[in-house]
Amino acid sequence: MRDFLKNTLATVLGLLIFLGLSISGLLTIIIAIAARDTGPQVKDKSVLVFDLGTNITDAKRSNSSSQALGDALSGNPGNDTISLRSVLDAIKEATRDPKIVGIYLHGDEESAGGAGFATLKEVREALQRFRDSGKKIIAYDIAWREREYYLGSVANTIILNPIGSFDLNGLSSETMFYAGALKKFGIGVQVTRVGKYKSAVEPFLLTKRSPESREQTQQLLNDLWAEFLATAGKDRKLTVPQLQSIADAQGTLMATDALKSRLVDKLAYLDEVVADWKQIAATDGKNKSFRQISLKAYAKVAEDKIERGAKNQIAVVYAEGNIVSGQGGAGDVGGDRLAKQLRQLRQDNDVKAVVLRVNSPGGSVTASEVIQREVILTRKAKPLVVSMGSVAASGGYWISTYSDRIFAEPNTITGSIGVFGIQPNFQAIANANGITWDAVKTGRYADSQTTSRPKNPQELAILQKSVDQIYDQFLTKVADSRKLTKTKVAEIAQGRVWSGLKAKQLGLVDELGGIEAAIQDAAKRAKLGSNWQIEEYPKTRSFPERFFEQLGNDAAAQMAQSHSSRDPLTVQVEKLQTDLAALKAMNDPLGVYVRLPFNFRID
Repeated sequence: MRDFLKNTLATVLGLLIFLGLSISGLLTIIIAIAARDTGPQVKDKSVLVFDLGTNITDAKRSNSSSQALGDALSGNPGNDTISLRSVLDAIKEATRDPKIVGIYLHGDEESAGGAGFATLKEVREALQRFRDSGKKIIAYDIAWREREYYLGSVANTIILNPIGSFDLNGLSSETMFYAGALKKFGIGVQVTRVGKYKSAVEPFLLTKRSPESREQTQQLLNDLWAEFLATAGKDRKLTVPQLQSIADAQGTLMATDALKSRLVDKLAYLDEVVADWKQIAATDGKNKSFRQISLKAYAKVAEDKIERGAKNQIAVVYAEGNIVSGQGGAGDVGGDRLAKQLRQLRQDNDVKAVVLRVNSPGGSVTASEVIQREVILTRKAKPLVVSMGSVAASGGYWISTYSDRIFAEPNTITGSIGVFGIQPNFQAIANANGITWDAVKTGRYADSQTTSRPKNPQELAILQKSVDQIYDQFLTKVADSRKLTKTKVAEIAQGRVWSGLKAKQLGLVDELGGIEAAIQDAAKRAKLGSNWQIEEYPKTRSFPERFFEQLGNDAAAQMAQSHSSRDPLTVQVEKLQTDLAALKAMNDPLGVYVRLPFNFRID
């Protein structure tokens, strides 16, 4: 260890001199590395602390010493993001760990976890198993909202601050429309699409939802809301009609009303919650609070306890984010990159089965097809099971179809079998500012890809033909892989999104369940018994790759401020930036996409 620290610090010092960083920065890095290398320690009668604002992602982040260095250099502690498997493994280990006496679920006014309901359902089921083992779960918040309460409702005791509030007003999906602004600034948009429910292009054409978009969104929200009410109500011993009545009659309840409605068990301040925990856990002499360990720190403990050594591997491969052509960047599903990963796993004799975890709204049709081809080839070589996360729609569904089995949660957003193309042009705004173009060409359609003018009817017809053909291929693929008639698929396609529950009823998925169920199914198909271990892909990139990427993303880092800076205007600006980032990811060489709406959100 001494030599390691000596060499590491020498390297870091040289790097700091090169970058011109301060001595305080050096001390931060030393502390971060030292803390990571010694590893977290769990003492007797400790409480596992779970921040309800934690952002739970599918893909695993690095927790090595180099990551600590990268976090320190970037000024981003990275404490608010953790992978789903790390959460599940941590709760599973805590269930059997005699040193852990309970779990403390806590939130605050600034909590803004980014996990979807399907991901939260898997976490909630793990919390239920913890509670059923006889250990305590106490949940406290100053402002309960549906997303946090979906987890918190599993607790033995739910506490609300006496001055706090409780939002139980239902789910909503608000879409921002740009058509009016585009027209005002002289930007034209033409689209080609198939599927009356394929609403991804509507924000650029309309000023409000189409009847079809409203219909499908309403049905989806109804399904997700019904699952929320049934799940939360069961543990609270409240019926669905009782909860719906509260939502319709009050929406937002003050603390005393929330207590009367039995949504919470008691009203208390934070110091009183701490006092309650001291009756269960040991007291930490250093800070006079109860003895505790954070979820992220304990996840490291759980990871270290996972038994390794089995030769047989089940590869869990994450497809999380927009599907784009090529390699893709951070947060994208690069078609070529994921296809290469599947190809390597297919040829690896130690890998006996593959679980493809899909959490994607779709994107490039070309990239989706590249990935699907490798899915088909991999399935011929070994079992391949799909686990759908919170969203596995359009292109996300395209890459899932030819697996041995598809698992989804009841509140997974899936389907959206439809295709569209979008063609912007800047003629009006350019002409209004004195800019004109003049083209010379050798063929009738040589300049058909220009954005200097609208597409003419003949060019639009060509694009529409391409979209029609790809939509027909989509239908054929779904019908063939799901053993459904093409007529039946055409009826449930049309770009319509479905909940996982409805998707199972329609035959688009096979089983309701999370990633653990998918892994067990893959092990069974590969006939591995208990002689196997999980390996997750893609593997974490090296520190130099992540470090230099961080240097190029300082502006993005500035946007990732603490939740306290999220005023209403900032929230709307961030939504707009997210939409623009999705547009930037549209790099399909055919200009054709299988994707959910860019700004589809559920609040």
